[in-house]
Parts: sequence; C-alpha cells; structure tokens
Amino acid sequence: MGSENEEATDSGLNNSSPSPSSSHAWKSRIVVPTLLAGVAGAGAGLISKHRKTLGLANVCSSYAANFAIVTGCYCGAREFVTATRKTGPDDLWNSAAAGFGTGALLGRLQGGQLGAIRYSVIFAVVGTTADFSILKLKDAFRDHTKTIYQDIENSKKSGTWLNLPEWFPIRVLDEEALAAKLAQEEQFLEQRARIRSLREEES
Repeated sequence: MGSENEEATDSGLNNSSPSPSSSHAWKSRIVVPTLLAGVAGAGAGLISKHRKTLGLANVCSSYAANFAIVTGCYCGAREFVTATRKTGPDDLWNSAAAGFGTGALLGRLQGGQLGAIRYSVIFAVVGTTADFSILKLKDAFRDHTKTIYQDIENSKKSGTWLNLPEWFPIRVLDEEALAAKLAQEEQFLEQRARIRSLREEES
C-alpha cells in the first residue's frame, strides 16, 4: 500500500511539473515579443520629432523602454489568462482579456479612470488584432514551407531536383550536349588554324 501511494504521488508530481519545452515556449512568448518591441521602440525614436530637442539617445531609450514595458505587461497578462483558463496560446479570447486588463492598469496609471477605459479598449483591439495576424502569418508560412518541402521531395523522387529553371543562364549539359559542344569547339579551332595558315601564306 505504501509503495502504491508513493508511486501515485510520484506520478502526480511528474504530471504536474511542466515540461522544459512548454516552459521554453512560455518564455519565448514573453521575452521575444518584448525584445522586438524594444527594438521597434528604438526605431520609432529615430524618427520622432522630439529627437532634436531631447536628444536622440534619450528619445530612443525612452521609446524602447515604453514599448518593451507595454509589450511585456501584455504578453505576461496573456500567459496568465491562458494558464488560468487552461486554453491554448492560439485562443484569441486570452488576447482580448489580457489587452483589456493591461490597458485598464496602464491607462489608470497614466490618465485616471477615463484613461483606463480608453486604454483598455485600445489594448484589447490592438492586441487581439496583432495576435490574429501573427496566427494567420504562421499558418501561411507553415503551408508555404510544407509546399516547398513537398515539391523538393517530389523532385527528388522523380530525379529532377537538381534541374535548373529555364530562365537560368547557366546550363548543366548532358552527354549529348557536351559532345556537341566539344565538336563545335574542335570545328572552331580548325577554322582558326586555317585562317592562320592563309595569313601566313599571304605574308
């Protein structure tokens, strides 16, 4: 009985512990967008109209920090909602709820009660739209990659995967074309030798 209880406890612990791949994906869904948002914020600071008065470095760092903070808060809230609702990362209701909560919190800190309402709606719409677009782009990229891989596999099976397109200026010659080219070169060399001999006779 005791060994059975210990085995059940061990299996329960193993089932409850997250796998390294899931924790890695969880971190990548927060860290990578936050870093990309920081880079985008720095780029926005480069074209900001305040860069001349406040200084380029200050404006870029301020924009990068603000973009990274907003994106980090949104992605963290989205992962929290996903873990709470126990749904997958592709559920757009998680994005809407995370955007609403993040916008309400940051808007309250920034502009009071009216700011909380305004920012919550903006964050919910923008966050859901961005996640929807990313999902569609992922699906399109996955389908395109699968099509390319399938074409390569089909061409390998048919033995034509090394063939160059028709518009390619460099051609890979087969045995017949190579023999014809060598014969043409020999004929050209014979003609040059005849012309050279005629010139020598004239001189």
